[in-house]
Amino acid sequence: MPISALSAITVKDFPDLRSVPKLRRLADSSIVDNLARAVPFDFIAVSGLDVDDFRFGETVSSDTTFPPAFIEAYIAEGLGKTDPFVLEARNATATVVEADVYRRAQPPQRLVYLAQTFGIHNRTLFPVRRGDVTYGAITVTRDTPFRPDEITFMEVVAEAIHTHVTQPIRERFAAGQMKLTAGELACLAQASYGLTSEAIGKATGYQTETVNSYIKSATKKLSVSNRTHAIAEAIRRKLIS
Repeated sequence: MPISALSAITVKDFPDLRSVPKLRRLADSSIVDNLARAVPFDFIAVSGLDVDDFRFGETVSSDTTFPPAFIEAYIAEGLGKTDPFVLEARNATATVVEADVYRRAQPPQRLVYLAQTFGIHNRTLFPVRRGDVTYGAITVTRDTPFRPDEITFMEVVAEAIHTHVTQPIRERFAAGQMKLTAGELACLAQASYGLTSEAIGKATGYQTETVNSYIKSATKKLSVSNRTHAIAEAIRRKLIS
């Protein structure tokens, strides 16, 4: 993957989610700056999206400050296939510390060389989960190991950081990616006010049967079991406010 692909982006410039560069330069993030003041680190990667088919471990999607030359070499040489840290992180449900992983499995020498060259040390990954789904992760590195209290703090704030950094992409593409229609979103928005199907019909101009159909189909697309959960999920994903 060319280094030029690791660039700052303006989300509105891309027509669909698949056209957005998979690797994006993370810059001008106030929440990441605040994190660095609380827990100093060298590099950070915010990976995965809370959108079907773009979750952590399923495809590459990352906002990162890692050196572009390191990422280019890592990908070009297929090091992810033999990197013990990445192999363990893909199925992780709890924090993954590089030093712990390396005590169980030695990294390839090429990776050791690249890490030393670019200053990538003590990778520590914090999975971001919803229920039993790991949809994202925060990875930080530092020349010195992170202390237990710093790891605990990162575990608490990882989800908030991930949500903040990925919000522009999520807001731009989540509804379309799940193929929610304008009618489905309109009915969910009205339902979030506690309105009945009849009242939603009056507010939107839809027949009651149409309202029920839209909410039922939206519930299925959001992979939840009922109207209440669909509203909660749509709010959580920032599809409605």
